Amino acid sequence: MASRTVTATRIIAAPAEKIFDVLADPSQHPAIDGSGSVTRPKVNPGRLSLGAKFSMDMKLGVPYVTKNVVSEFEEDRLIAWHHFAQFVWRYELEEVDGGTKVTETFDYSKPWGVLLSPLGVPQRNRVAMEKTLERLEHLVVTGSA
Repeated sequence: MASRTVTATRIIAAPAEKIFDVLADPSQHPAIDGSGSVTRPKVNPGRLSLGAKFSMDMKLGVPYVTKNVVSEFEEDRLIAWHHFAQFVWRYELEEVDGGTKVTETFDYSKPWGVLLSPLGVPQRNRVAMEKTLERLEHLVVTGSA
């Protein structure tokens, strides 16, 4: 099976723990979402951890709900979750000169992910991910969405 991923990276002038606190809090996800599809948490366990389940109200033309499970977790360094289709959203944080390098990855390498490319999903996700990282930076640097 071919690996299919889309990645965006940004250096944010903030410590990793401050950035991670936003990523690990589903109530912050609508504020940083660059796609405009995340509207609010539906089920929010509070701070995410490995195995935590959370749901988000979404809207992409029509409203829907995603149910997610945190599948990777390393405090202040890595958090990832997937929904029923097993597509993974991953954030990796690395301290660098000037702040923290944040890499967001959308992994759609499961077999049915092949259906996304003809629909233009990977390209749209890359643009949305770049906006997400910009919004994340604004939130952690200024304290407001």
